[in-house]
Amino acid sequence: MKEIQRNQQSAPGAILLDIHQLLRHKNPVLVALDGRSGTGKSTIANELAKHGDGVVVVGDDFYSGGDDDVWSGISAEEKVAKVIDWQRMRKQVLEPLLAKRPAHWHPLDFHPERGWVGWKDETITLEPAPVILLDGAYSARPELADLVDLAILVEVNDITRRERLILREGPDFMSRWHRLWDPAEDLYFTYIRPRSSFDIVVSNEA
Repeated sequence: MKEIQRNQQSAPGAILLDIHQLLRHKNPVLVALDGRSGTGKSTIANELAKHGDGVVVVGDDFYSGGDDDVWSGISAEEKVAKVIDWQRMRKQVLEPLLAKRPAHWHPLDFHPERGWVGWKDETITLEPAPVILLDGAYSARPELADLVDLAILVEVNDITRRERLILREGPDFMSRWHRLWDPAEDLYFTYIRPRSSFDIVVSNEA
């Protein structure tokens, strides 16, 4: 496991170096950027895509659907297993891109003041690229392990993470969100994909 400090200027370059090493033997490569909500995965994914000839797949677009009432009555284990429709993600996006074919899907329609709405009518299309960056919590889940070439954990101290989420989504929404989803993230990042199981850990304190 390699550890990288995000506040070092060399951090993006260090990740890209590992990606380029993989590209010497396989093209395209799939990189999963996993981590708790609010750690800054999307920022890093977009930066890597910009400098590494890559495309970004937003994992949240494959939320399985349902409002708070749907999820509040099930266990943390069930939430981890069901929250992301990884089968649809795999079939519609990851497998086509890895086969150098375009991928198409409908993105998530979500508003903090209302929560989950559904999926937008618009269709996202991604053309094949040498680097596929899967951005989202649970992106390095075991069910996708046979496709993922590089698993990256993005982490930040919990105070900073929660402050970022409140600024992004608002305090009312995040209060409900933490009650509902913190136990699932705790389970996933403690037992299913612990820190030591990732190829790279990025401390994103910048």
